[in-house]
Amino acid sequence: MGDSVYKIIELVGTSTESWEKAARSAVERAAKSLRDLRVAEVTEQDLVINDGRIEAYRCKVKVSFKFEGS
Repeated sequence: MGDSVYKIIELVGTSTESWEKAARSAVERAAKSLRDLRVAEVTEQDLVINDGRIEAYRCKVKVSFKFEGS
């Protein structure tokens, strides 16, 4: 087995329901265009507030995947 290199990108997922669903939306979207996802790490969470009410939950997520290239 040879050496491997992994690339890390940062995404922001949003949800009107929860931080968990916000993180899930980021990972599911990444999985549509990236292969061999390995780890997702939530690095930050925040809320969008409008008129004193929570409008959206947001998660900043770092996603790693196997880097393929020459």
